[in-house]
This record gives sequence, C-alpha cells and structure tokens, in this order.
Amino acid sequence: MVDKEKDDTPETCIYSDWSPWSACSSSTCEKGKQMRQRMLKAQLDLSVPCTETQDFQPCMDPGCSDEDGSTCMMSEWITWSPCSLSCGMGMRSRERYVKQFPEDGSRCKVPTEETEECTVNEECAPSSCLVTEWGEWDECSASCGMGMKKRHRMIKMTPADGSMCKAEATEAEKCMMPECHTIPCMLSPWSEWILCSSVTCGKGMRTRQRMLKSAAELGDCNEELEQAEKCMLPECPINCELTEWSQWSECNKSCGKGHMIRTRMIEMEPQFGGAPCPETVQRKKCRIRKCLKNPSTEKRRWKEPREKRKSEQVKEDLDGEQFPGCKMKPWTAWSECSKLCGDGIQERFMTVKKRFKSTQITSCKDKKELRACNVHPC
Repeated sequence: MVDKEKDDTPETCIYSDWSPWSACSSSTCEKGKQMRQRMLKAQLDLSVPCTETQDFQPCMDPGCSDEDGSTCMMSEWITWSPCSLSCGMGMRSRERYVKQFPEDGSRCKVPTEETEECTVNEECAPSSCLVTEWGEWDECSASCGMGMKKRHRMIKMTPADGSMCKAEATEAEKCMMPECHTIPCMLSPWSEWILCSSVTCGKGMRTRQRMLKSAAELGDCNEELEQAEKCMLPECPINCELTEWSQWSECNKSCGKGHMIRTRMIEMEPQFGGAPCPETVQRKKCRIRKCLKNPSTEKRRWKEPREKRKSEQVKEDLDGEQFPGCKMKPWTAWSECSKLCGDGIQERFMTVKKRFKSTQITSCKDKKELRACNVHPC
C-alpha cells in the first residue's frame, strides 16, 4: 500500500488526489480488499515512468459477527454498477436494502453491498496502457540535405498493474531536404515542451522554442523558432443536469390528509467525477376538506358479519364511486413503476361513467392519483 507521507513519486509525475476507498470486495466475514485510485494529470519527462495510480488495503465486511442474520428480509440485488476501468480488469458493485429488520430489534448483519472483478475489453491486458493518436510530424531537423523528423503521442492511462508503459511516445525517421548550396542557419536545439497551457483538464496547447545562433551578416534565416501542438490532460468532470420541476400533482385524497408529488428528469448523468444527481421526486402534504362520518352507520357496519362487509366492498369497487352530480367508473390498476430504483412514480385513473343532467356542479371530472414506488437508492 502506498504511504502518502513517504511518497517517492518522481517530481516529473503530477497526480490528482487519492479517491475515497472503495467498498470491501468481501461481502462475508472472509478477508477482502479495498482499492483507491488517482489520475496521472501530467508526465513532464517521458523517460521517467509514472506508476502507483492504484492502492490496496485489506478489509472485512463491517457487519461480521457470530450472530445469525437470517431473520432479516432483504430485497433483490440492484443492477451492477459500471466497471471502474475502461480498459482491462476493474471492479463493479451492486446493492440491496433491508425490507424487514429482525423482530428482536437486533441489528441486521446481512451484507447490503457486494463487489466483483469485471473486464471491459478482453484484449486489453493489465500491462497495457492507453495512448493518444500520433501527432503531426515535426519539420525536418535540417534545412538542406539529410536530416531527421519526429512525431509524438501522449500517455492517457498507465497500466492497471502499475508497470511501466511500454508503448513508444516518440517516433523518428530520416528526411531529405534540397541539396545544400548555401550556409545554413545556425540554430540551438529545441527546448523541452512546456506544460499544457493553463488548463487542469481536457484539451490544451504546449510550445517549445529554439534560438538563432548564426551571425546576422550570414543572411536571413527563415527557420521557425517556436512550435506548438495540442496536448491532453484527464477528462474534465461533467455534473449532473436535470429538467425543471413539473407541476404539483392533484392531492391523492378527496378528503382528509393526503399528499401531492412533483418530479424532474435526469438529462445528463454525472461523468468523470462530476457532481451527483440530487433528488428527482418531492412530496408535500395536502388537505382538501374533512371527511364526513356517520357514527350510527359506522357502529352498525362493524356489527355486520365480516363476509357481508367484504361483499359490499367488492361491489363498491366494481360499481365505482359516486360524487355530487356524477357516477364514476372504478379506479384502474396502478401502472408500472417509472423507475427500478431511486424514487419512481405510479399512477391510476378514475373516469366519469355518468353525469346527471339535473345538476350544474362543475366538480364532476376525471380523477388521477399518484404514489411513490421503488424509493430505495440505486
């Protein structure tokens, strides 16, 4: 495990801060391991390897004990998360939640998260590294006669196993210029490339210079003294983007205490460490009017046989409710939940079956109810 206080990282390697530790790879009481990562932001000297982008430490499931946790009722596992690496072997995780805690009030010891290894690209070995496309060829080193020209590419991601990247970052070949007939310009060697221009992520530019060494009396020199090329740092974070809130739904109760719901949709998922998405469903209380009760009717109703009350309820559901000025069809079944996790919505409808001609009440209209579903986090 890399010790931050005794980090012997070369000064030519510039890294981001360490990420938080991942979940333990063991979902049981056997020993597992946790991983953290950091990104290589810049490599100032390609001849000096930059390693140690991953760190591991032993761990054990925090809920381990000798007690039996079988009395917990758990949900099904939620879908696996994306693989932690885009090349080679990485890690992914999934979660589940406690649907019912033990009746004796003890803490539930059953694991709610598990991790496993994942491979994104089978052809990508742990010792492979990701590089950019080759840049344009530099101009020939000679203004006349035989010379050399080079082209370069950059390392985007170092090998996952911590080994040195074996991909070539510079390529050179011979070049032929017109035959020399005059005294060439006397130029100093090119300087080292400077850091990527004033950016901390994404695309930028870098430059290098050389000096004119020949005397002015030897004639004009048309050789370029500065070169520029594009450079690439790790991708910039993209924050979560959401739509505006929808209008508040109607109250889910026609009398007494109820609630209203409003929602918003995710337009852009967070990427590259961007800000996570906030809540997408909000609820607030509502109360239209007090529910009317007839004490004598309620008393008689509870004295009736249970079977008779049940048959009346079935008949009421089949016939639909009756409101002032109209008779309604029964409520439809609840729709499927709009999400598998992370605050979904279900809805059902009641439509007008018959309007009475003798009334002018305008409250006789189709009705809609909403309720929350799958509220567990993804």
